[in-house]
Amino acid sequence: MGRVEGKVALVTGAARGQGRAHAVRLAEEGADIVALDLCDQLASVPYDMATPADLAETVKRVEELDRRIVARQADVRDLAALQAVVADGIAEFGHLDIVCANAGIASFAPTWELSEDQWQQMLDVNLTGVWKTVKATVPQLLEQGHGGSIILTSSIAGLIAFPNLGHYTAAKHGVVGLMRTLAVELAPHRIRVNSIHPTTVDTDMVNNPAIYSLFLGGLQGATRADAEVGMKAMNAIPIPWVDPIDISNAVLWLASDESRYVTGTTQVIDAGAMAPFKIPNL
Repeated sequence: MGRVEGKVALVTGAARGQGRAHAVRLAEEGADIVALDLCDQLASVPYDMATPADLAETVKRVEELDRRIVARQADVRDLAALQAVVADGIAEFGHLDIVCANAGIASFAPTWELSEDQWQQMLDVNLTGVWKTVKATVPQLLEQGHGGSIILTSSIAGLIAFPNLGHYTAAKHGVVGLMRTLAVELAPHRIRVNSIHPTTVDTDMVNNPAIYSLFLGGLQGATRADAEVGMKAMNAIPIPWVDPIDISNAVLWLASDESRYVTGTTQVIDAGAMAPFKIPNL
């Protein structure tokens, strides 16, 4: 029997990267999936975002595991769209047990050079979008009356500062405050709320020329091989990034009954990146 057998999980940002990995890992352990993603480009984002074809691939991978999936294109900034996705999921599966508020974007610039659009779009997606995901799903969990698990994707940038990522860092710190408040508010209903905090993860949001340039001091034309050197220096364990499955395994644990009394915590998967003193990875 799977670790989340018979449960239903909603995953935002599910078309690729961490979101797809979460959906597939939960499906491997018995969950049916409600998957949503914008599948479109935002003007402030300096890399190619997910497409409808990416979301179709997530559907294919879940169905290959003999699990059911409801997949929709929806924007986490749009509360009505989120509520419609939840309604579709309930109509198909009858209940909801796990919420993974994973959707997020990245961009960068010195904080005082960020445009208003860059700042606002970041906060709208990475913080307000998380709150709207919670707002769209918690009423269903409360109505069911049998608890649940909510997992909010933050970052190590939600716990420490990063230069050139002031808007991202502010949003991810905000997710932690939101998580802690929700954990207190929802504990009487046996709904657990936790956040996850990855270091760099090997996804399209990290592995692209714009982010390579960020980690290599503005170097133009940087390659993946160049970035491996710069990103390895950030972590204590000598790796440039973790894999999506490493984050998904943490999500699975938080979603399962193995963590039934864990709430209000910041689950760090950082390869030692936040250690104050590290031996240089040469």
